[in-house]
Amino acid sequence: MPVDLAVLGLGPLGLSAARNATAAGVRTLGYEPAPGVVEELTAGRAPADGSLSAPELRRMLKSGFTPTADPDVLGRARTALLCAPTPAAADGSLDLTAVLDAAATLARRMRPRTTVVVESTVPPGATESVVRDVLETGSGLRAGRDFQLACAPGRPDDSPRVIAGLTPACTEAAAACYGRLTDKVVRARGLREAETAKLLENNIAHVNTALVNEMAILCHDLGVDLWDVLRCADTRPPAEAFRPGPGVGGHDVPVDPAQLAAPRRAFGHPPRLVALARAVNDRMPEYVVHRTTALLNEHGKSARGARVLLLGVTHRPDLADQTGSPAREVAARLTDLGADLTYHDPHVPQWSIAGRPVPRVDSLYDAAAEADLTVLLQNHRVYDLQGLAAKAQLLLDTRGASPAGVAHRL
Repeated sequence: MPVDLAVLGLGPLGLSAARNATAAGVRTLGYEPAPGVVEELTAGRAPADGSLSAPELRRMLKSGFTPTADPDVLGRARTALLCAPTPAAADGSLDLTAVLDAAATLARRMRPRTTVVVESTVPPGATESVVRDVLETGSGLRAGRDFQLACAPGRPDDSPRVIAGLTPACTEAAAACYGRLTDKVVRARGLREAETAKLLENNIAHVNTALVNEMAILCHDLGVDLWDVLRCADTRPPAEAFRPGPGVGGHDVPVDPAQLAAPRRAFGHPPRLVALARAVNDRMPEYVVHRTTALLNEHGKSARGARVLLLGVTHRPDLADQTGSPAREVAARLTDLGADLTYHDPHVPQWSIAGRPVPRVDSLYDAAAEADLTVLLQNHRVYDLQGLAAKAQLLLDTRGASPAGVAHRL
């Protein structure tokens, strides 16, 4: 029996796409080859990264969402979304291994008139070149003639969707699909424009975060209240709030445009801003440790042997996803300095650094009272920072979430 939609890759991106589709009444298959994932989802157990809640998953399953590790069922899909992860490689480029594997798996079973949409973040030109080549080689079909090929980079659920196709007919096929899933579809001029729009969105966030991270360091050196500066600056419309923090994590990685061309292309005016922003954000865990040791020194204590409690080790508040969390580097650096670490996170029952378990505290207020320094790295809603500040010997708030005057803030 034909299926309206197949989602290849059941990470945060794919599960978000499947959730939107099932909510719109679209019969959806979810394909994931990684061991254990399908079994967990089929049993109604939500992913550990917190990208999908158990009630949401139950609603999806009840609405006809079918997770599967059987690639043969992909041949039944009228539309297929490639949602495999494309993490940053060591050189700053995007690792396309998973998305090309997904494309190859689909190609061997794809039928004529299938619409294939790349939701994964890919470099400009990748959909038209490498993804298209894998699909055509594996299927014996031709994109734009025998099947439709488009790009619709992943976005938050309530955002308009940017789409583009290899041909005008491909664009309209994708528009018909996403017209059922979102209130607004934005047609890009071409595949490269749609792909580049996603990279720009990611890089805007990282460049602006780097700016406020540098302001955090400058304001501390000047003795200026950074958080009051931000409060005042936010009153100028239109303003999108960016905030400093201990580092930048998550699935939407910054990508240096100079690393995108394959084969490498010579740029007449090589872009530098994104690489500089990444360097600024990457040094924030080191700066947090610097502030930590300085606070301890000011109170007559050395980092070696100091009892340090870390609060929140995930990269987003109120979710379990630890992808790229700066907490790991902060903890590793403090461990190297000889600090005695403990942690608390309501979403992370076990945590280790370099293969060594970090003790998890259960009685939060007692642990804060016993620690020489408590460091807030992620502000989960369960944390009462006013109450914690009253109990803690020292509290360093890297998120600016505590009331003014009750803690040392970044």
